[in-house]
Amino acid sequence: MRIAIHGRPFRDDAANHVKELYSYLKNKGAQVITYAPFFDYLKESGISVYGELYSQKGDLAGTDFLMSVGGDGTLLEAVTYVGELQIPILGINIGRLGFLATTQGGEIKRAVDALYSKDFKYDDRMLIKLVSDEDIFGGVNFGLNELAILKRDSSSMIVVHTYIDGEYLNSYWADGLIVSTPTGSTGYSLSCGGPLMLPQLNNFIIAPVSPHNLNVRPMIVSDNSEISFKIEGRSSYFLVSLDSRSKIVAATAKLAVKKEDFKARLVELKGYNYFETLRNKLNWGLDLRN
Repeated sequence: MRIAIHGRPFRDDAANHVKELYSYLKNKGAQVITYAPFFDYLKESGISVYGELYSQKGDLAGTDFLMSVGGDGTLLEAVTYVGELQIPILGINIGRLGFLATTQGGEIKRAVDALYSKDFKYDDRMLIKLVSDEDIFGGVNFGLNELAILKRDSSSMIVVHTYIDGEYLNSYWADGLIVSTPTGSTGYSLSCGGPLMLPQLNNFIIAPVSPHNLNVRPMIVSDNSEISFKIEGRSSYFLVSLDSRSKIVAATAKLAVKKEDFKARLVELKGYNYFETLRNKLNWGLDLRN
């Protein structure tokens, strides 16, 4: 079995989990390919690693699974390397929140055994695609959580004129606007008052960031829609963000979002429960009377 490992620098107390992962994969006879910057970090940290290296999407061809070792940010980054290859991703949480990376560091042996015995199921997640008249993100123009259009620094608010399938929806006077996937409904969108959505739903959430009009509220639209924007403001530039990646873009840029043609395929081990994750990670529904 060929397994890729994607990771970032981690806390000292997580080192034993990473050592255990490589040791157990070696005992299983797995062919391992590690993200090159992570490989270098592990060697500098004195952790014994083996196998090949990858630094771009093409290097992952023929890989059976990718194990994301870190937190949710690491998994979001891993999705950008997998792309249309749709290699199944198993998130090992040695970070903080671990909402997407649902397997804990102490469950590594169980997780590897599950991959070999096929004792798991796939959880396919919709991706959001940015369509623009310029290459903003170096060809990696998709994300798992959300696209955000934001003012820069402490500049005055911007106006985001928004259209659905070419029809005018609204002009948002705000610090910015978020278009979130169901997966991203527990992230930035949630902090802006957006609703929680089950990952399997086929919708986008449009949520303004600090709107100047109190009547403006988040809105749910079909993910079959194309949502386009025109931006106005005192500044000639604004910020565009796809998950954890962001770029400064001129206000003249033409932007739209729609559903990506491929999906992110996550590995879900037995015993995982989405509602339990909501309650435990987000304190959702927490009430002392329960």
